[in-house]
Amino acid sequence: MADTVTDTASTRRATTRYRPRTGLGWLWLPLALCALFLYIPIAVLVGMSFNDGGSAFSWDGFSFRWYAELAGDEVLRQSVLTSLMIAAGATVVATVLGTLLGVGLARHTRSKALETAAMAPAILPDLVLAIGLLAFFFVAGIPKSALTILLAHAAFGTAFVVAVVRARLTGSDASLEEASRDLGAGGFTTFVQVTLPSIAPAVVAGALLVFTLSLDEFVIAYFTAGPTTHTLPITVYSMVRTGVTPEINALATVLVAISVVVVVVAARAVRRTEKS
Repeated sequence: MADTVTDTASTRRATTRYRPRTGLGWLWLPLALCALFLYIPIAVLVGMSFNDGGSAFSWDGFSFRWYAELAGDEVLRQSVLTSLMIAAGATVVATVLGTLLGVGLARHTRSKALETAAMAPAILPDLVLAIGLLAFFFVAGIPKSALTILLAHAAFGTAFVVAVVRARLTGSDASLEEASRDLGAGGFTTFVQVTLPSIAPAVVAGALLVFTLSLDEFVIAYFTAGPTTHTLPITVYSMVRTGVTPEINALATVLVAISVVVVVVAARAVRRTEKS
């Protein structure tokens, strides 16, 4: 009887000792510092976009002046439109190619060479990739324009979609796909009705990642842009050399708001997909 009581007490102590923690414990401190480091500059930028003065770094009163200036700036409006069109096109191309390549690498081949080639654009420095793409367009006789930026961003973004989709498929069970084929469904039908719904969250995440990277990518766009093609990062770079006004802060605030809305809508869409 005494031995039984002793064993029970030992079991309780062991259970208490190895019980998983539900809180962050001391980890909240580095987490809070990291969050402050990331978000305080954004908060300052948003606040300074309402500055009435002409300096981007000193506060002179609250005003919507620079949002009105932004609405009337044709150069910035055109560069934003160009960046959005290029980002949207690159997202479509990279998402389609990356999804197909990710499924192929996860389900149909174990080629390390193909996997390395697919991930190379995400690993190589932007400068190396930009020079390589510039040389390719020159040899192929493709004049630099918005199309060359779109193709370059699509090649760059495909690797990120491949990584996200492949990671999703690596941790998923392939039995449903095998059952679909055993029941007579073809490869295309199985992909559309079984595989694609299961990886929909990864596809959406990859598309959002590509769109964000394309929207603010500078080095590749700078090397592959034509003389009359100016994306938003290129325009901002040219403005930085002559002096930055709070108009840039207003533009950044608008882009942050748009990004938050897109992320929230995408998250809700992914949640509905997972529930269904």
